[in-house]
Amino acid sequence: MLARLACPLVRGRPAVARVARPPFAAPLLVGRRRCATQAQPVDEDDGQSDASKPSGQQPIADLGSTGKVGSPSPWTSDAWDAAHVTDDAGGDAALQQPDALLSEASMVIPTSEAEAQGLPSNSSILSAYESQLQRRSSRHLGYPYNLSHSQTGDDLGRFMRYSINNLGDPYVPSNYGVHSREFEVAVVDFFAKLWKAPADDYWGYVTTCGTEGNLHAMLLAREALPDGIIYTSAETHYSIFKAASYYKMDCEVVRTLPTGEIDYTALRSALDANRGRPAILNVNIGTTVKGAVDDLDRILRILSVTGYTREQYHVHCDGALFAMMMPFIEYAPKLSFERPIDSIAVSGHKMLGCPMPCGVALTRKSHVKNVEMRVDYLNSVDTTIMGSRNGHTALHMWHSLRTKGLEGIKADVAACLSTAAYLCDEMTKAGITCRLNDLSSTVVLERPAHEPFVLRWQLACEEDIAHVVVMPNVTPAKVDIFVAELVASIAEHGRTQSRRSNSPLALLSSDAWGSAGAPFDNRQGV
Repeated sequence: MLARLACPLVRGRPAVARVARPPFAAPLLVGRRRCATQAQPVDEDDGQSDASKPSGQQPIADLGSTGKVGSPSPWTSDAWDAAHVTDDAGGDAALQQPDALLSEASMVIPTSEAEAQGLPSNSSILSAYESQLQRRSSRHLGYPYNLSHSQTGDDLGRFMRYSINNLGDPYVPSNYGVHSREFEVAVVDFFAKLWKAPADDYWGYVTTCGTEGNLHAMLLAREALPDGIIYTSAETHYSIFKAASYYKMDCEVVRTLPTGEIDYTALRSALDANRGRPAILNVNIGTTVKGAVDDLDRILRILSVTGYTREQYHVHCDGALFAMMMPFIEYAPKLSFERPIDSIAVSGHKMLGCPMPCGVALTRKSHVKNVEMRVDYLNSVDTTIMGSRNGHTALHMWHSLRTKGLEGIKADVAACLSTAAYLCDEMTKAGITCRLNDLSSTVVLERPAHEPFVLRWQLACEEDIAHVVVMPNVTPAKVDIFVAELVASIAEHGRTQSRRSNSPLALLSSDAWGSAGAPFDNRQGV
């Protein structure tokens, strides 16, 4: 079934949009869909997911350096792979009771001498905060952040004393001279090569995050096709729905297959039903919760078969995480500007690994002309979502790309896919319901019944499922600790049951995922 978001019109016209992704460089791994077992019984309704969702203490084993990939992070004192994965003192209860030095009473900013009396020192508060960050970084599995940064502290810490601001357009310098535009342009050029953008027809910039990339892409789509309708799956990142709301665009929410991939039959029906209006396609290159990759070529074929000409559609690929992975996976679908797409967005703090949120938005140069505006105050042009833009992020992305190189990124991707397969295997052996999509490092599992366990490992949840996103800082040794603790938690607190016949947990039993329990190894094909 197709849900519809009724959004007001902009200047009397509705619109739509979505973000983009990568291809290029020596591929790395043979990708296949991963299965797991023990899914709850399910009434096979129509096999579709629901409409929309923008998404006991065990001894701690010694991690040492076994299986570690990448360089230690100077920002977290190697906390992601410390000698021990440490709990807050007091176990689960401490999760709800942070250090007293970080309490509201201690953190208050005094406005008088009397109010300042008795407050802890700044240094003691900051030390407590650093300890908290170290503890929490050591138990972080639910969100796609690469905590294994490349020695950025030693090389880049000295630049934190400068107010680096890339205000204005990356290619049109302003009068403000303390910027990192040359680094930003180099980063954009790297991704343009990665995604095979035409040398004379691309434009991009370093964003604050993947959401900003999606907001920018949707804005360009609306300006290109003011009467267009956004088509995107129900398991799309919430930023696309935010863009539809912000920009007053009509949005068709297309149901998904049990794996999280868009339902292509439903998409074709929606396009047929709205044949009189242009189409703005958001293609998910890795959904938020299940890591499902929409088939770009199949979507393009559907547009052709339903009679949409190139002038009547706009395609954005949202590749927040997987845009940095798929170019290095052997036999993965090719995602590039050699296809008739219009934009791609990726995050920089995810697979690449930067100590602050950032990303890259890349599009065709012609689209940017529709939003470009001269600003005399800047002595530049306004083409981005933000005015002042953090120049440190471009510096960090440049440093990470130069330090890792293509081989380093390839090694990170290989480690992530291998460890994700290992995690899925180990949970399957333990009788825990889990699944792993093809081309993905996101392992979906039954939601732990004990909420403190969810909080301790910072798992991202959706109704009755949770997921672990395997990033370069997640090692097999850490997987062993996680699985052992999960098994102990299930033994003590029981298991989550499917909330209904087509709940996310129930759909993990669908044959669409493949044969449950089948042997699988995505560590081959280097």
